[in-house]
Amino acid sequence: MLISGKMSSCYDINVSCSNKNLNIGKKLKALIVDDDRVVRMVHKGLLKKFGVETHEAKNGEEAVLAHRAGACFDLILMDLDMPVMNGRQATQELRDMDVVSLIVGVTSTGEEEKEAFMNAGLDYYYQKPLTVDVVRLLVEKFKDDA
Repeated sequence: MLISGKMSSCYDINVSCSNKNLNIGKKLKALIVDDDRVVRMVHKGLLKKFGVETHEAKNGEEAVLAHRAGACFDLILMDLDMPVMNGRQATQELRDMDVVSLIVGVTSTGEEEKEAFMNAGLDYYYQKPLTVDVVRLLVEKFKDDA
């Protein structure tokens, strides 16, 4: 599994991550889920500019397994097309596990896939790669909710 960085343990079978206990007063934590190493690096660099702690997974299954192991993230950037488990399947499974992290679909696929991906449980959908302005908007959503 490619998850990098230290994980917190605010998710288990009995207690799910909720907006009320997602790293309040701490550095924001994001999980970048993409099979493309270059895209992961670009998104990691953008998030770090805003002081976000980043972790990585190279497919949806790794993201799901990280949560089952106790990881908790404020933000998940989810690609759609990945091997092993795609982003739509992973998003649906995370929502079925009651994960309430902000899940953002980040993909290069067209509009025809957007509706199905959104219906899996995404909060937002953007074309990749993300820009500084989009990342700023996402990070500000947490400041506004604090």
